[in-house]
Amino acid sequence: MTDKDSVVSPVSLVAEDEPDQPPVTPELEDLYRSFEKALLVPLWTRIGDLMPAHPTSKAQPHRWEWASLLDLAHRSGDLVPVGRGGERRAIALANPSLGGRPYATPTLWAAIQYLMPGEDAPEHRHTQNAFRFVVEGDGVWTVVERDPVPMRRGDFLPQAGLNWHAHHNSADTPMAWIDGIDIPFQYDIEAQFFDFGRDELSEEEHATPDRSRSERLWGHPGLVPVSQFRSHEGTPLLRYRWQDTDAALTDQLELERAGHPGTVEPGHALVRYANPTTGGDVLPTIRTQFHRIRSGAQTAPRRETGSSVYQVFDGSGRVTVGDHSWSVQRGDLFVVPSWMPLTVRSEASASDSDSGALDLFQFSDAPLFSKLNLFRAHVEENHA
Repeated sequence: MTDKDSVVSPVSLVAEDEPDQPPVTPELEDLYRSFEKALLVPLWTRIGDLMPAHPTSKAQPHRWEWASLLDLAHRSGDLVPVGRGGERRAIALANPSLGGRPYATPTLWAAIQYLMPGEDAPEHRHTQNAFRFVVEGDGVWTVVERDPVPMRRGDFLPQAGLNWHAHHNSADTPMAWIDGIDIPFQYDIEAQFFDFGRDELSEEEHATPDRSRSERLWGHPGLVPVSQFRSHEGTPLLRYRWQDTDAALTDQLELERAGHPGTVEPGHALVRYANPTTGGDVLPTIRTQFHRIRSGAQTAPRRETGSSVYQVFDGSGRVTVGDHSWSVQRGDLFVVPSWMPLTVRSEASASDSDSGALDLFQFSDAPLFSKLNLFRAHVEENHA
């Protein structure tokens, strides 16, 4: 159209007889229609939406049951091939209040990925920062920059953006894990790039080493290889082993029992995965942590700017996010939107947890907020 007056304006303004609003008059109504045509929005009509007293997330708390996810992934394994086009047999969590988009939160993407025996997921790369976390099973190797990295229960495998990567399943059984990626953030700020790689992996990349080259260089606590040392925006260590995470959490609770400091609150051990070259977060846009909550302990209500996705690694408990509350068990995932209080009570025992405690893997968008000086946390005191 060439007649700008015939274009329907997306701006719609309503004059309201409310406190702090101008008196409703024919002149005001005419002014608002002129604003609409000129594609203008006066601040006095929207300040409550644009500048609320505290964050109000578009996302809502939600829980996904692992048993259901695993069943659907298994059915997909029989029907959906892995290859160019789909690239991955990955099934994303869709937050119920984000319009059907494959977003767990406004900034975070989470999915269950499933690889059948003998399958290869083809090589590609993207600007999105990503990781894999294994809640059960083994037999898959992720291949990052042609370095085969084993994936086993409890392992955390980060991968910064623009690294070539593929996967192969060398076992005779399927394997599932969760992927976390900053897809929603990069998509909404219009910054993402994606490249296809090779269709097939080499014989060397189909190897199944117990330790990757990355681990042999970087997987020694407190020690860095001088020949490779420089500041990496994303961690060069491609696998954080479960036995190391488990030992760190166990030691914290044992120190607490002996009367020494070590836990973040009574009965609550917490570790953060760190980049060995900077001491900071493993990925530029994603923070990853692991919680162990002693049976019978309850965490204080905590709010944070930004959002988190949690997966129950072991044990059972009761989770409360805002007005939502659920019982959770191994594999279940749940979302904590920005500035909603989270409380967790551990109901774990030796019958459902190797550690006898509730173990939770967490990933969040905290680095984004920290870099913009917008990260804020609040813990309520004197909780029951």
